[in-house]
Amino acid sequence: MAGMGPPGMGGAMVCVTKVELRIECRNLLNRDTMSKSDPCAVLYLHNGDKWIEEGRTEGIKNELDPRFVRAFPLEYRFETVQKVKVAVYDMDNTSDTVKDDDFLGKMECTLGQIVSGSPFTQPLMKKKGERAGDSSITVRAEEMKEGGEMVDMLFRAKKLENKDFMGKSDPFLQVSARNNDGALQVIWKTEVVKNNLSPEWQMFSIRMNTLCGGDRSRPILFEVYDWDGDGSHDLIGGFETTLDEMLKARDSEVKWPCINQKKKEKKKSYSDSGSVFLTKCQITKEFSFLDFVFGGLQMSLSIAIDFTGSNGNPASPQSLHYIDPERPNEYMQAINAVGHVVQDYDSDKLFPVLGFGAGLPPNNQVSFEFAVNFNPQNPYCAGINGVLQAYQSCIRQVQLYGPTNVAPVIHHVARFAHQAQQQEMNGKGAAAYYVLLLLTDGAITDVGETIDAIVQASGLPLSLIIVGVGGADFSLMNVLDGDDGVLRSQTSGQSVKRDIVQFVPFRNFKHTSADQLARQVLAEIPRQVTQYFKMRGLPPNTPSAAPPPQ
Repeated sequence: MAGMGPPGMGGAMVCVTKVELRIECRNLLNRDTMSKSDPCAVLYLHNGDKWIEEGRTEGIKNELDPRFVRAFPLEYRFETVQKVKVAVYDMDNTSDTVKDDDFLGKMECTLGQIVSGSPFTQPLMKKKGERAGDSSITVRAEEMKEGGEMVDMLFRAKKLENKDFMGKSDPFLQVSARNNDGALQVIWKTEVVKNNLSPEWQMFSIRMNTLCGGDRSRPILFEVYDWDGDGSHDLIGGFETTLDEMLKARDSEVKWPCINQKKKEKKKSYSDSGSVFLTKCQITKEFSFLDFVFGGLQMSLSIAIDFTGSNGNPASPQSLHYIDPERPNEYMQAINAVGHVVQDYDSDKLFPVLGFGAGLPPNNQVSFEFAVNFNPQNPYCAGINGVLQAYQSCIRQVQLYGPTNVAPVIHHVARFAHQAQQQEMNGKGAAAYYVLLLLTDGAITDVGETIDAIVQASGLPLSLIIVGVGGADFSLMNVLDGDDGVLRSQTSGQSVKRDIVQFVPFRNFKHTSADQLARQVLAEIPRQVTQYFKMRGLPPNTPSAAPPPQ
């Protein structure tokens, strides 16, 4: 939705439109000898001095013609030349940087070219300006209309065809919409339900504009695939329908035969490959993050700091906890960057700060949940400067120890979020949301307990931001971030109700501004807030009336 910004030069109004970019590639170079490339597209924006990473698509295994599902929301400004670069890599390692991955090609243009020429197709180029074989990239732009309508869907399937010899199929549902030019675009993939021929997928929501362009009679393609670890997913079957047909599920469950067209053409006796059922379908209003903020939502920031021995002796300049009078360490930089953004949404600006993995005075008893100001009855620090002062005082008094157990601090904040949830139904409505900023220098030790804590917290008004400091291997964090699939508790078997974790390695932003770090780690928070209150069925509170003039 276009909005009018502040007056520009000469009193002109600045027009800002939110757009969403989707990427697909054709004929990518194959860098793998035993299989095909595993592509991932990285989007960069130019800030006037250098290219800054804006985000990445998901990785797709063994695919030279990828259609990426993950989209990029951007602000399009007609009056500004916004330089865009998309680089495609073969992601063959668990590193969070792309410098170790094989480069497949890039494309540079402006956002205006993409918007005016959508779908915008260009050849992929090598770093030296040569064409990367016959590779090409297509970027589609779609206007994002804030406060529009969402379509909520709940699907299940029954008696799907079994594609696995040693077990049962691992089905997931893929949704493809038709663009204005008639081309299909994958817009959603559900989670994978392992070893199950009658799966029940989690409810998901898609903007009506994305699903059918607002045209309820436009065909939508649903396909069921059997997931394979190497990316060669087998098509079980599918069907086309319209939103008008889907909305019949408001009254009763709707059923479609799951048809594999190739099998149907080959075998006269072929009937179907199972059935897909739409149990629930409804159109709901999409509230924006600002709707909740204007309704009085308070964001409460808690901070948890890693005081384990792997950080190094704080007296040594090589330590991650070294207090340099000339330059703040990585812990302090991360607290500064994130805290100064979130504090604007917290009226009292009192932040509880917890530590874990240290031996506490006077007897060095190791604790995984202690107040950094050593006042468990009142662990709050006044403002971000108060947080930094308490941290610097604490580091001089504790003994760094271990191991890196983080579940206790997650449970600690979750208890407060649970109290806020209880108050939601007592008349307070969408009034409070918690954000836990967890800073750690390495892989966590209590993985199972941490996953359990995250699964339990996923139903609460809580988001978890993990910032990895130092140069450790943080590949395990992608599991917690949900990048490797839906997070599931090994204890209860329950999966997360929604994604609440965002992980960012600090080293990716070591040589950029604090704004870039804050932008990356907080990017998911508005979506997670609106997703939570939608899950709870809570609209924004009515904005308080302005005080009468004096």
